[in-house]
Amino acid sequence: MPHPNFKDTIAASPYIFTLGVAGDSGSGKTTFTQGVRNIFGNDLVSTITLDDYHSLDRDGRREQGITALNPKANRIERLEHDLISLRRGVPVEKPSYNHTSGKFDPPVIFRPKKILILEGLHTLFTPTLRKYLDFTLFVDPEKLVKYDWKIQRDVNMRGYSRDAVLKEIAEREPEYERYIAPQKEYADAVIGIDYSRYGQQLGKEQNVYKVTLSQNRMKQSIENIDLSLDLYSILSLSERNFSLEFVTSEQNGHKMGELIIDGELSGHVVKKLEHSIEEQTRVHPISIFKDRSYVTAGDLVQLILCWRIIHRRIFMETCR
Repeated sequence: MPHPNFKDTIAASPYIFTLGVAGDSGSGKTTFTQGVRNIFGNDLVSTITLDDYHSLDRDGRREQGITALNPKANRIERLEHDLISLRRGVPVEKPSYNHTSGKFDPPVIFRPKKILILEGLHTLFTPTLRKYLDFTLFVDPEKLVKYDWKIQRDVNMRGYSRDAVLKEIAEREPEYERYIAPQKEYADAVIGIDYSRYGQQLGKEQNVYKVTLSQNRMKQSIENIDLSLDLYSILSLSERNFSLEFVTSEQNGHKMGELIIDGELSGHVVKKLEHSIEEQTRVHPISIFKDRSYVTAGDLVQLILCWRIIHRRIFMETCR
């Protein structure tokens, strides 16, 4: 008897799987969950941006002399209440923040899908939020990288002036260190991003960075679920600079394994990983990086995270 397509299993399940992603504004949180959206599609995946839960608009924050990183500028209790409802499959009336105007739009009815992603500054801030998240991720680029990204996004996509963004960066840093950075302690995985050892310009020109994936050891494991890197493809089919390294570390008393990837790898590496996930989940096709001769470190980490998240979801299904 053939194994069921795991996408069909999720669709038929009453369970709402929650994925929480925390990190500073403009840190790349959406990028590292994009693979989940691509694999399972809009029919099964919904996303909440926590900026919608600001309690103060842009003018209000300016008047009170605080930034959006301050918990006082956010409706965290309402977020907790909504998350609990959404986990039960109950729609909520969700606030809506407009980044262009800096004000609030009318609220909207939000109905959860089978996979619910929460992305924002305070995703892992309280014990209640952490309790109702099934998998947690913290994205932590180096300051220079983060600042470059934030300037590019806020100027090109949100209509800010460069001077306004630089002023905001300076104002935000103390509150980032106080309220946002400590959330790393509670994440199942932490992604660090720095400029490539092969040249800083590669980041701006080709989106090539050095990416570190720090992970807790899996508390649960499933027989016959694995993800293997093909050394032949890595060593024989690549013609560009890359490096792979694994080290162990300790963060806040937790033992972590760190996979450090830099440069560009042959697209064959990712194709084999995608095929492995297809074989294990019966989800076809998985082709996140279609028609790519080379993939970046960030691309590879995105796919590894997809596997880890799917692994967690499969385990939960087998325990039901």
